[in-house]
Amino acid sequence: MDVFLQAAIDEAKKGLEEGGIPIGSVLVHNNQIIGRGHNRRIQKGSAILHGEMDALENAGRLPAKIYKESVLYTTLSPCPMCSGAIHLYGIPKVVIGENKTFMGEEEHLRSKGISVEVVNDNSCIEMMNKFIDENPVLWNEDIGEE
Repeated sequence: MDVFLQAAIDEAKKGLEEGGIPIGSVLVHNNQIIGRGHNRRIQKGSAILHGEMDALENAGRLPAKIYKESVLYTTLSPCPMCSGAIHLYGIPKVVIGENKTFMGEEEHLRSKGISVEVVNDNSCIEMMNKFIDENPVLWNEDIGEE
């Protein structure tokens, strides 16, 4: 298992332990985690704190050059909002834990020249399937469904 994907999974588990949605992410620059986060929409009553957004926020304000040399790891395929942030900051590569339970904007990312690697890790898939089965209303809220 990739150490950075495992760090994103650990973030997702943290979110679940806090009563939130189990999606985690880490931003990596020069083989070091510079930002980590997990979906905290429920915990913070936030409209935007998806795992990727939380990792970017926790990385703090950075020079554009740093983003352009970084890799974002996320346990779940990024939604339109998170994909927009990835594109906006010029992050050149995204490693995705899984896209079986939710297919995000991977084609959009690729169309912008961003490298997208999908691992389809069983632990990520199982964690999301269990959460979705047990919390369909929260899951639908998170992805903008009714």
